[in-house]
Amino acid sequence: MDNYYMSIAIKLAYKAYRKGEVPVGAVIVKDNKILSTAYNKKNKTKRTIDHAEILAIIKANKKLHDWRLNDCIMYVTLKPCDMCIGALKESRISKIIYASDTSCCSNSIECIQLNDEKINKESSGLLKDFFSSRR
Repeated sequence: MDNYYMSIAIKLAYKAYRKGEVPVGAVIVKDNKILSTAYNKKNKTKRTIDHAEILAIIKANKKLHDWRLNDCIMYVTLKPCDMCIGALKESRISKIIYASDTSCCSNSIECIQLNDEKINKESSGLLKDFFSSRR
């Protein structure tokens, strides 16, 4: 199921890319059901905190009517930044599974790189293409 959820996150990253956003997508799952999906919207909203992870947390909180995301897993195309790790800690999310490893992750949350070379290369390539086209 990890590859399935990550494939959804990748599709969201492509959506962000097409909209001129840093191509990151995130999916939050609980009990094998998708609670929320999101992609970066920082350029559109002009809000620093509108990363895919933060937006997915907000949607999951609303769906569960709770700030706690116990027993939830986040699938994200890029290893979360420090700001997102802080929000993920506060949300009590149980696990993060990421595709591209170009960021830093805290040791207090289990962070696992998806073991799928094709998906990992696709996520990394999308990010490289995005930034090279803007520099």
